[in-house]
Amino acid sequence: MSGGGTNTTLRKALGSIKDTTTINLAKVNSDYKELDIAIVKATNHVERPAKEKHMRAIFAAVSAVRPRADVAYCIHALARRLSRTHNWAVALKTLIVIHRGLREVDPTFHEELINYQRSRGHMLNLAHFKDDSSALAWDYSSWVRAYALYLEERLECFRVLKYDFETERPRTKDLDTVDLLEQLPALQQLMHRVLGCQSEGAATHNYIIQVALSLVATESMKIYTAISDGIINLVDKFFEMQRHDATKALDIYRRAGLQADRLSEFYEVCKNLDVCRGQRFLKIEQPIASFLQAMEDYVREAPRGSTFRKEQVKQAIEAAPKEILAIEDKKVEVAEVEEKRPPSPPPPEPVKDEKPVSKPNDLLGLNDPNPVALDLDEKNALALAIVPVADPSATTPALDLQNGATGWELALVTAPSSNESATVTSKLAGGLDLLTLDSMYDDAIRRSNQTTSYNPWEPVPLTNPTMHQATHDPFYASNTIAPSHAVQMAGMANQQQAFLMAQQPMMGTQQVSNPFGNPYGANPYGAGMPAQAYNSYTGLI
Repeated sequence: MSGGGTNTTLRKALGSIKDTTTINLAKVNSDYKELDIAIVKATNHVERPAKEKHMRAIFAAVSAVRPRADVAYCIHALARRLSRTHNWAVALKTLIVIHRGLREVDPTFHEELINYQRSRGHMLNLAHFKDDSSALAWDYSSWVRAYALYLEERLECFRVLKYDFETERPRTKDLDTVDLLEQLPALQQLMHRVLGCQSEGAATHNYIIQVALSLVATESMKIYTAISDGIINLVDKFFEMQRHDATKALDIYRRAGLQADRLSEFYEVCKNLDVCRGQRFLKIEQPIASFLQAMEDYVREAPRGSTFRKEQVKQAIEAAPKEILAIEDKKVEVAEVEEKRPPSPPPPEPVKDEKPVSKPNDLLGLNDPNPVALDLDEKNALALAIVPVADPSATTPALDLQNGATGWELALVTAPSSNESATVTSKLAGGLDLLTLDSMYDDAIRRSNQTTSYNPWEPVPLTNPTMHQATHDPFYASNTIAPSHAVQMAGMANQQQAFLMAQQPMMGTQQVSNPFGNPYGANPYGAGMPAQAYNSYTGLI
């Protein structure tokens, strides 16, 4: 025991020397010497609460009336003091200064701390802090870490709520569903950090820890009040929520019941330690178990969808009919103006400059006026389906009882004609009749039997009927498909031309026979070879 007491006394002496040295350096080198001295004296190694005058000097330096540079320097000095120490008393007293600043200084101090943590890192992150100088210091270090987590969560709750629940009245009673589902989890997480500050072991009887615990217990009452108001508001809106929001609300309700049990135990410990002397703790009420069962049943049957803000829904309902009425009024006014306005004369049609369209060259001679082709076109109009039937009902004469066309007159008009039946029977598929088809076959047979050359010196082609000679039939591909009118006309023109060419050589050979003449005619070399004048006596001249 004497060794432990000696070490403790030595550590206290070394801590006192460090504080004195820091104060002397601040007096010489610091531009904010008074603020640095107040911070060192308020967070020294002495295991007693800081004096009030040092606390007030620090609060005055971080108030809203001071320049932001002074506030930033004070926060930086506290963060540096907190990060460099390994003594539980210095760390705990620094956290108490920050905690009291959050309670007693204006909300600008909250904002400056949040901005500092964003730019410089989490100054309240003491997850790895420990003071292993003694067994008591080990227990104290554990409570210091829990206290730092509570202060860090308090800043996060201020960021979500946008107000300080300690200095302002809770607003959870009047929130809509969206804000309620956002703020209640933040308050419950802060309550979780409150319950984590319950002292254990040697920390239960430490006086500095009891001072900090009294601050946490006092704030826990207002946190519980804000959560209770929010739960009542949540229950009123629960059976109108969609499934996604109802699931979140059910989790919040269950967590509130679990935290209520632990909060009752926390208040019992505080009463036994005589913490928050002179204050009455709240009576914690448990949620109704039957109501929890009803909420679970509703979640299983709740409709799917998302939640909208009440204000947006009301604005949409109120704005929609107004817009419709406004549009209708405008339509009525426009209609009245149009009725009163006399009809304007139609605008003159613009004169179009018609440019001559160049017709393509007729290489096949399809556009030549041919009376034979026109006559055939008129005869085969129905067979080639050139004239479309616009109204099928027009082909069948309808009964006209008003004109008196009844009896034998109607029968005379509607009776089928023998000529029509004969024409119909003579028509074949593809718009051809029997006469045209027979002439086409006769012409094809004649062309296949005639020779292609009339040269007497050319050997006669084989006339073996068993051998197949290739002939070019223009209608070979149209045996199964009806040709168009233009194709038929072109084929008939080619047939006539071939027939005339075949008749000319035959007519040239029909001359008066001469028993003493040349049997091969004037040109023995054939029609294709030029004939030359030959004189047997020209060589003797």
